[in-house]
Amino acid sequence: MDAWDLDFIDIEEPGYIAFKKGGPGQMHFGCVDLELDWRQDPDAERVDFSFVGRDEEDEVTGRGWAKMEGKKLIGWIVFHQGEESGFKACRQEKGK
Repeated sequence: MDAWDLDFIDIEEPGYIAFKKGGPGQMHFGCVDLELDWRQDPDAERVDFSFVGRDEEDEVTGRGWAKMEGKKLIGWIVFHQGEESGFKACRQEKGK
């Protein structure tokens, strides 16, 4: 992530983003735990999402987008009236 270093991102567990086919998604990094409501954007070859969740004890909301670029997922996350950051993620094999 552009705004936070890997030590923060993985402080509780390895950071991740996941989109469940036909259902909600999830994102976790640092002490932030989010549920994503996502939709495929047919014109932009990306998913757009809104989120609700927690940053430690505080409720947070916001929006973002993600798209595949080669074998990496790239995107942007924006907290409502707060921080924002670009991110990159790669697919993890199940069980790892």
